Amino acid sequence: MFPSKTLHDFVQDALTRVGEILPEAVQRKLHHNEEIVLLDVREGEEYQRGHLPDALLIPRGVLEGQVPQLLRDPNADIIVYCGSGMRSALACDVMQQMGYTNVHSLAGGFRAWVQFGGRLDH
Repeated sequence: MFPSKTLHDFVQDALTRVGEILPEAVQRKLHHNEEIVLLDVREGEEYQRGHLPDALLIPRGVLEGQVPQLLRDPNADIIVYCGSGMRSALACDVMQQMGYTNVHSLAGGFRAWVQFGGRLDH
């Protein structure tokens, strides 16, 4: 039977190692001016339609090549998001393997942020 593992399987496996953060908790961090990095791993067109405030765009497809150049502090508080939370879970898993110690995936992704009523930049 092909395929033996689906995207859902890979995401569920990653989530056994990756912490998620709720939109409410991200909003609190922003409200309290905590030092966080918001990392958007969607594609450029998605980012242009709207993104979290001051989010850094590094599409998932080029993450491994660009993250070390742009995020030099392996202990930075990094919140990664995509559209639904799947790409961000996979990205966080890889980033942890790269040595980043404090990465979290935004639960439900950008869609959850919008439903929560979080502030957007365009």
